Amino acid sequence: MLANTPSLDELTVFTSLVRLGDLRALALQTGVPSKVIAERIKDLETKLAIEIFEKDESGKLSPDKRLVLTEQGESLFTSGRKVLDTAEAMMDGMSHRNAIPKGTLYICSSTGFSRKVLGPILSKFQQVYPDLEIQLEALDRRINLLEEGYHLDIRVGSENEPGLCYRNIASNYRILCASPKYLKDAPPLKTPADLQNHRCLVIRERDQQPRLWSLQGPNNGANMRVRGAMSSNMGEIVKQWTLEGNGIALRSLWDVREELESGELVRVLPFYSQQADIVAAYPERLSDSVKIQVCLEFWPKAKCCGNTLTPTAKN
Repeated sequence: MLANTPSLDELTVFTSLVRLGDLRALALQTGVPSKVIAERIKDLETKLAIEIFEKDESGKLSPDKRLVLTEQGESLFTSGRKVLDTAEAMMDGMSHRNAIPKGTLYICSSTGFSRKVLGPILSKFQQVYPDLEIQLEALDRRINLLEEGYHLDIRVGSENEPGLCYRNIASNYRILCASPKYLKDAPPLKTPADLQNHRCLVIRERDQQPRLWSLQGPNNGANMRVRGAMSSNMGEIVKQWTLEGNGIALRSLWDVREELESGELVRVLPFYSQQADIVAAYPERLSDSVKIQVCLEFWPKAKCCGNTLTPTAKN
């Protein structure tokens, strides 16, 4: 190896920093102090004789601000990902021969789904495959898998993107719901058009268009632009607002099933719903990865989301 060639370890630190966006986040994930990580990046810049990240006025990386790649840094990230993918493919090849998946599996999903569903499933998964290291990032924003370095993005609802593979791992629907407290004094609600007269709680999360609720149901369904004074990019916050009587929400059944069964929430317009299956997305270049395949095959065994995710209204 040439003296100025980055090691796999150096590339891993660098690409992980790009993926997480700031020194503090990587320090929390790895347990390595921000100062040490910054020094490793400085050493890498010296080795390659380039500037990887834009610096502050002192010429240093800020531990609190989101880092911005220079043009040379972007080129290094692209090349570095290819090198790490090649090394990972080699390790996967060894895993295939040994039938034991090893290495690190980088997974991301929304905060609510990660907390309520994905986290418990991955706990069981790692117990079955103890040689795999699992890193789960909860992110309530759209993810660019081809650029950010994650192996799997578990999505609630998904639009196909070029360069990615998809697998449906569970059926799911979003339904309209509200608390008895809100419905007690609310205007009539018999058709989707009546939503115009209601306070609707809007979520700006990943695949969803915030104020457009596309519903499947009688008469070819309905596309409603809703209004409301409250919105958030976190589904958990919108759910809490719904429970507190602030309006009507469009939420996944996996998220509100317990509250529907307890009566804390009531399903409204029960013959209308929005399909939002649980989908695993991953880069095409990783389609043969044994780590990804064993993870996807584990989902049916884990009985993801239970067996009641159906849009059918109760009689």
